[in-house]
Amino acid sequence: MSGTSLDAIDAALIETSPTDQPKLIGFHSADFSKDLQTALRTLICSQQCQLSQLGELDIQLGHAYAEAILNLLESSDVSPHQVDGIGCHGQTVFHSPDSIYPFSMQIGNGNVIAEKTGITTVCDFRQRDMVNGGQGAPLVPAFHAAIFRSDSENRVIVNIGGISNITILTKAPHSSLQGFDTGPGNTLMDSWIQKHQHQAFDNDGIWAEGGQVNQSLLLTLKSDPYFKREIPKSTGCELFNQNWLMKQIITANCEDLPPQDIQATLLALTSSTIADAIHQYAAQTDKLYICGGGAKNTALVEQLRKDLSPIMVSTTAEIGLDPQWVESAAFAWFAEQTLQHNELDLRHLTGARQPSILGAVYWSRKAS
Repeated sequence: MSGTSLDAIDAALIETSPTDQPKLIGFHSADFSKDLQTALRTLICSQQCQLSQLGELDIQLGHAYAEAILNLLESSDVSPHQVDGIGCHGQTVFHSPDSIYPFSMQIGNGNVIAEKTGITTVCDFRQRDMVNGGQGAPLVPAFHAAIFRSDSENRVIVNIGGISNITILTKAPHSSLQGFDTGPGNTLMDSWIQKHQHQAFDNDGIWAEGGQVNQSLLLTLKSDPYFKREIPKSTGCELFNQNWLMKQIITANCEDLPPQDIQATLLALTSSTIADAIHQYAAQTDKLYICGGGAKNTALVEQLRKDLSPIMVSTTAEIGLDPQWVESAAFAWFAEQTLQHNELDLRHLTGARQPSILGAVYWSRKAS
């Protein structure tokens, strides 16, 4: 898994069984090379490129993913022939669920991964859902439901990556699965601190914590129609990016606001839109569990505690899986569902018309 923050490739090795929760065997995080990171960021921000560049990035990413996987296997003392399959989400470069012909584009070539690792690889998980009328996102709530649902506690799992999404897990048996993108997670905070402090991210939210939330700007940011849309819904950096932010700053007459105050306001935006979504759709929540990079942002976690009180706030480490590895483990699990020919019912999650088998399979030579 590599997310919208473009900070690293996360790889998780899991062992599954028909009766027990997936077990995390090993994990590995690989930084992007500077040139690859810059090329991807430029492509995603500009939303245009030469076809030759897109093709080469697709192959280059495939090599980077394969290298991360092989390093994970080596550090875990597991050989490729012991692994049943790889699930690779790929790098999202454009997500367009509301276009005339909806699509979601992830790059990171599965042919390269299967060939370099010798392991059957599953990619392109979102598109089949969209062909069936779904948003194609978020998908990870299906994994959250499989491993985190409780019969004694109403839970919400919030994944805070570049974009934030929530999964509503009620303790009522046979309840429908609900989950959706709430809006920005780290993406606006990361890009703002990169612009003004030349840092990749706001470590522990310290820079934001030292600023003052501007309520006028916060209200302007929250006036975006996305936040009022009914579910199911999904979004991405195609909407919530620096161009969007600058338009909102101008609209709110906040051009002269200190950059640190804007960072504080962006943190408040992430927290309050998550809290608003929970209050609207999951008011009976007993406890919130955070995963993704946002779990490391101490100031953000504390703000969530304030915005959600008296709901208890923790991380998924408390219920069995380190927050950093939830998403990469999820796509390993998705690969298993695909290879077992299991249809996933995402009708109440993404709005798909019917259950479907997700993903495209690139068979290894041994499996062909």
